[in-house]
Amino acid sequence: MKKTTESLQKIVNELMPLMATKATADVSFDKENEAYVVNIDAGDETGLLIGKKGETLDSIQTILGITLKQATGEWNRVVVNVGDYREKEEDYLKSLAESTAQRAKETGEPQSLYNLKPWQRRVVHMHLAEKADIVSESMGEGEERYLVVKAK
Repeated sequence: MKKTTESLQKIVNELMPLMATKATADVSFDKENEAYVVNIDAGDETGLLIGKKGETLDSIQTILGITLKQATGEWNRVVVNVGDYREKEEDYLKSLAESTAQRAKETGEPQSLYNLKPWQRRVVHMHLAEKADIVSESMGEGEERYLVVKAK
């Protein structure tokens, strides 16, 4: 674990200058989520590194995951965060999950959530899993995958 953290830190330290950014990053291991977390401090370049709807951030995460796999020979979950973007996004998703669950209970009808990325669906599933009177499931395949929230 320590060796992998050091490898990922080295990869990140090489990537930031290649992106022509002054950003710095710290790597740690999150035991609860079994993931390597890369926290990037980008200052006034924060928006640039997050990109539209987090697309640049997701791309950086993908690049780091693949590069770490090549360096270590095994897949590890890598989560990249810039300017507390992930925390703010998770708070929004939990709020969305709450309101969707409330709507499902009030109407008795299943409520669908579309256009969520896999990690976003995971946050909603994990949040709703704590509720005894609500169930959530993913439906569809690939790009057409969506989340359904129902009252039990």
